[in-house]
Amino acid sequence: MALNEKGVSVREIITKAVIGKGNKFSQETHVMIPPNTPNSILGCWVINHAYTAAKVGDAVEITGSYDINVWYSYANNSKTDVAKENLSYVERIPLSYLDGNHFGGDEEVKATVTQQPSAVEAKVVEGKCSVTVEKEFFAEMIGETKVCVLVAPGSCGELDEKLFEEGADLGDLEDEVLIDELD
Repeated sequence: MALNEKGVSVREIITKAVIGKGNKFSQETHVMIPPNTPNSILGCWVINHAYTAAKVGDAVEITGSYDINVWYSYANNSKTDVAKENLSYVERIPLSYLDGNHFGGDEEVKATVTQQPSAVEAKVVEGKCSVTVEKEFFAEMIGETKVCVLVAPGSCGELDEKLFEEGADLGDLEDEVLIDELD
């Protein structure tokens, strides 16, 4: 670690950080064939959503399932029934940001549902129930990466005291404050 004439040095630190992130919106249409030929759809629910996330290459893969329940009428709208179906899916979320300085091999993946699967349209098409489901995920990959920091002489407490004096406006903090501190 070489020092310049002001005693400042540069150090590389290995730390855990978000090294990649991405999101994906998807819309799928499912066709359900109920035991009776439907006349009209009376209601539709998507329930019991469950999923897991894993790193696959430089992307995050979400594997999950949910149940679709369609309440429909049949026999010239004189009777009703509920058609139920469990559907599985796999969504690959490409990472729009990926840190090139990360060390591979020990990444952790976190995925969050930003829009739970929900039915946006349900209709009768050719004697079958057609259901359109939307969902959206946000994913982060966490791993070890290398960052570069400036190291100033003295203790952190001395710098903290001058930077965070009572009433100090941190919005106006500029490089000159730090440079004066190093002189």
